[in-house]
Order: sequence, then C-alpha cells, then structure tokens
Amino acid sequence: MDSVVILIAAPGSRAIGPAMVSRLRDLTGHPPQWLSKGEVLETFVATATPELRAELGLLVKDHPIDVAIVPAQHRSQRRKRLLIADMDSTMIGQECIDELGALAGVGDRIKAITLSAMRGELDFEQALKARLALMKDLPEAAIGRVLKERITFTPGGRTLIATMRAHGAYAALVSGGFVQFTGHVATELGFDEHRANELLIEDGKLTGGVREPILGKDAKVQALTDLTHRLGLSLEDTIAVGDGANDIPMLQASGLGVALHAKPKVREAAAVSIVHGDLTALLYLQGYWQEEFAS
Repeated sequence: MDSVVILIAAPGSRAIGPAMVSRLRDLTGHPPQWLSKGEVLETFVATATPELRAELGLLVKDHPIDVAIVPAQHRSQRRKRLLIADMDSTMIGQECIDELGALAGVGDRIKAITLSAMRGELDFEQALKARLALMKDLPEAAIGRVLKERITFTPGGRTLIATMRAHGAYAALVSGGFVQFTGHVATELGFDEHRANELLIEDGKLTGGVREPILGKDAKVQALTDLTHRLGLSLEDTIAVGDGANDIPMLQASGLGVALHAKPKVREAAAVSIVHGDLTALLYLQGYWQEEFAS
C-alpha cells in the first residue's frame, strides 16, 4: 500500500538539513517536498516495510524530529472534516482536576490518582470519583482561579482549529474533565462544540460529586460516532488527538489517531505519535503547507 512519510521537526528547530533530505530520497526512491522549509518534509513510499521504519528511526535519532507514516491519498482526501480533541494535557498544558486539587490542598494525592488513571492502571470512573471526593466543599470560585491563573494553551491549538475550520471541518472538544472548563477552552480556541462531565455545586461549593452518567473513554467514541452520523461523514473523515489511556479507543476508532506528548501506552496504541511537534503537526499530517495555515 502506498504511504506518505512525513518528518516533523520541533517548531523553530529547523532540524531537517540537506543530508537528511538526500537520505530520505534514497530510502524512499521519491523526491521529498517541503511543507515547512527546514522543519516538515514529506515524500511517498510504495511499501512502509519494517526495514524502512527502522532506517527512518535511525535517520532522526538524536534529532528533535517525529516520523509519521500515513496512507497515501489525494491531498483533498487526507484533509479530515472532523476533529475530535481531548482537553487536559492535549489542548491545554494542565490537568484541570489536578489544579483544583492544588487549591484544595490535596494536590499530591490528586496527581497520584491522575497519573495512575492516565497510565491505564485505574478505572477512569473510580479514579474520577476518588479525586472529586477529596475536593468536597472547595469553593466554586476556585474554578475561576484555575482558569485565570493556571491554564495555558498548547502551542499550535488555535492555528490547528482555525485552519481546519477555514477548510470546512468541524471541531469538537470532548473531555473526561468538566464543562466548567471545556466551555471556556472551547470558546477561546474556536471549537464548534464541547462535551464533558459536570461538577456538582451546591451553595457555592463543590459537593465532591459529578452528574451521572460519567463521560469516560466510551463517551469519547460515542461522540465520534454521533458527530460523524450527524455531519454525514465516515470515520475515515475524522482525526482525533489525545494523550491519556482513556483516549485510546477514540484514537483507534478515528480515521487518524494522534497521540500528542502522550504516555507510552498511548503512543504504542495510536497510528501516529508526536513527541517533538506541537498541535500544528496535525495539519502537516493532513498535507497542509505552512502557507495555508489560518491565524
């Protein structure tokens, strides 16, 4: 099966030099083309054999460069029409529940549970309930403090969404986190819609509970299915991005699943793993040139 080999360097690194370009041409038998001069290079290959994959690994070893191999399609078909994105540690640099925990004075206990859940060691729903119970009676105002003082957006996120939407795609933020955060993040980054759990609040304080049913890994796949049906798309028209164990079913069900700065288990499960690049890597995977990026 024909494939496209894409080298994506860390933004600003210009890590792809002439020698690497020449070697890539020798390995694939096709002349590479720049999607972004010095940083993103792609070319075709007839068969992505294990031997080729090994050689590509050696080619970028000790360089801040990700290697991706995707099916060769007409560029218009590579460009997906639906983006499904996780929020925590994907579209933003933090885990919102950890930040709430820090304000509640139980940050270390919360983070330990979060890490175990993201590695797939704990059931998502059990882990969520255990963490929320630790924050019972935290003032509702803590949510606003986290949004104002602790949340940062992952580089490339606004460009990713703006560019895909400019080319007719739909963008959905689907999180196992909370609507009190996804609403803000979705608005700031330009998503078309968002889905998440809802923190229960009474008398201006967190109750330590969440509205049922809890949105977990199955809910993310359900969102993917619902949206493809609603928009008249196929799963091949979709691209998904996430970093935690509960994202794996969504990544595997989508047309192109991307693990971004993810845990090892997630990197192994996803079709593509981005370690050095930012969220604009998802545009390059779809065959966009940098000149086509929307602001």
